[in-house]
Amino acid sequence: MIATTWVGFELANQLNNRPKQIRQLKNALQIVEAEIVYSQAPLEEAFRIVAKQIPNPIASFFQAISQELLQQTADLPTIWEEEIARFFPNLALGNDEKELMQQFGRTLGQHDITQQKKHIQLAFTHLDRALEEAQDNQQRYGRMVKSLGFLTGLFIVLLLL
Repeated sequence: MIATTWVGFELANQLNNRPKQIRQLKNALQIVEAEIVYSQAPLEEAFRIVAKQIPNPIASFFQAISQELLQQTADLPTIWEEEIARFFPNLALGNDEKELMQQFGRTLGQHDITQQKKHIQLAFTHLDRALEEAQDNQQRYGRMVKSLGFLTGLFIVLLLL
């Protein structure tokens, strides 16, 4: 019973973390936009600044990209894809957010400042939609998942008796 209750609480925790991480991702992209558009900072520096200003786990994603760019082991789209593959399985974000970030990484640094700002604004729009969906799922399924975990454990115990 304890195990199934724990699973229910873990699933509910994932539902609670997803909107928080989407908001962190939006904040990160806003900082990247400000650094690119207004400060005209290089991407490595912009990512380092983002990593300092937002909490983990999103901060460690941008920190890793910044370090890889400093070492110049590969080009930005390759580094971006590798870091997404490494970090996203540990996040509460869904496949929609992963796909959005992959598409965003392919355009990052490929255009002038005006076009880059448009790509960032497009990412904001998609993240807003994902945030609404995540909040809706959190409200709709959060308590239900916790209860189902407990009730499943109770059902198993009753079956074994």
